[in-house]
Amino acid sequence: MFVGHLAVALGTKKIEPRLPLWVLTSAAFGLDLLWPLFLLVGLETVRIEPGNTAFTPLNFVSYPWSHSLLMSVVWGAIAGHFARVHFKSYRVGIVVAAVVVSHWVLDYVTHRPDLPLWPGGPKVGLGLWDSVGGTIEVEGLLLAAGVAIYVHTTRARDAVGKWAFVAFVVTLSAAWLSGPFTPPPPSLAALIGMALLMIALVPAWSAWIDRHRT
Repeated sequence: MFVGHLAVALGTKKIEPRLPLWVLTSAAFGLDLLWPLFLLVGLETVRIEPGNTAFTPLNFVSYPWSHSLLMSVVWGAIAGHFARVHFKSYRVGIVVAAVVVSHWVLDYVTHRPDLPLWPGGPKVGLGLWDSVGGTIEVEGLLLAAGVAIYVHTTRARDAVGKWAFVAFVVTLSAAWLSGPFTPPPPSLAALIGMALLMIALVPAWSAWIDRHRT
């Protein structure tokens, strides 16, 4: 899942308005932000195999440290601890931890059975990615709900606050929608490079939006 994670970040703003959008997007995409780093150091493995699923050409061979259920709870607990300390609020810490773990829950819906419950444990997944139409419908509805909640929860202070948010949603949506209809990454290095770009882009763009909305 991709824009579904964005939907969680946007929707959670209503639950806990104190949390900046960059914190929420970092938490919602957290496991995917760790993943390319673990690929770089050889802890995890992915292969580019067009046709692996209808929606993505990636074969997630092994990613227990970033994407197992157990480790998602561990990463959520770590993120929640730092959020609790920084914001001096147990509620904020619990919300951040839940957003991190939500990543695994949404991935469970879209991935084929390649998500481990724990490192070395059984793998699960409902396989929504086997249907391009189904994936677009489910994630699209989630995104629409998240955007609607965020727009009704926050207000643009200026034109940047309005159009930076619109451009953010459109850009991520276009990248997501183009996946099944564009050539796969030419190499593993290119894939990791694109993933690392997301690490820098999503939190930075979210922080820019935050500065222009209230």
